[in-house]
Amino acid sequence: MKTLAVIPARLGASRLPRKPLRLVAGVPLVVRVWERVSDLGVADEVVVATDSDEIATAVRAAGGLAAMTAASHPSGTDRVAEVASQPEYASYSVLLNVQGDEPFVPESAVRGAAEIVTSGRFPLGTAAAISTDDILSMPDVVKVVTADDGRALYFSRAPIPWLRENSDAPLRHTRVRQHVGVYAYTRDALAAWVALPQHPLERIERLEQLRPLAAGLAIGVATVSELPAGGVDTEEDLARANARWTELSALGRDA
Repeated sequence: MKTLAVIPARLGASRLPRKPLRLVAGVPLVVRVWERVSDLGVADEVVVATDSDEIATAVRAAGGLAAMTAASHPSGTDRVAEVASQPEYASYSVLLNVQGDEPFVPESAVRGAAEIVTSGRFPLGTAAAISTDDILSMPDVVKVVTADDGRALYFSRAPIPWLRENSDAPLRHTRVRQHVGVYAYTRDALAAWVALPQHPLERIERLEQLRPLAAGLAIGVATVSELPAGGVDTEEDLARANARWTELSALGRDA
């Protein structure tokens, strides 16, 4: 099954203006993400999906592929779906969605999400990292609870699973999972996702993955041990990304 990785990127970020073009170690952030995903070798091809000529120019100057998409898309998933519909990408049966602000996206998360779909286990795949109870008090960190077969039961910014009895705290320690925002889709599942109307749960939690979940589409979750480094959403995040890049370079390791 041929796999296409798509990196949605737009210039309209409010917290970090012109985010995809901000520099990480002297290179635009979106190019760093494209380099990372390309180096992982999980996908047969990697393309940046954007509505910005500036972003497309930066990606192409680095030797990457860029696909122009509409400016009206409400989410990265919708942008990925437009790329999937373009004739030059019709031969790819599995689509990967990697966020354009994750220059250190864990390989295990990308590979795990893809394998859920390529193996035929579930039509949709994502990943979650084994984490600590600390994240339960952080509304900016998305949590997920899964069934025994790895299927997502619910995603939330709230502390799930909720601890009702303190005596069950050791049991909860084993179930805390931090969602990693990487998605894989079959072509049909992606089309079904974007055809659905916004769901009330999606609007309440501000989590688009609740739309297909509420409609009965199964989302498999690959459990990984590597915690995500976090996306680049603010000036502070950008400074941390540059510091980490410098640290990893000094150690002679890949980002």
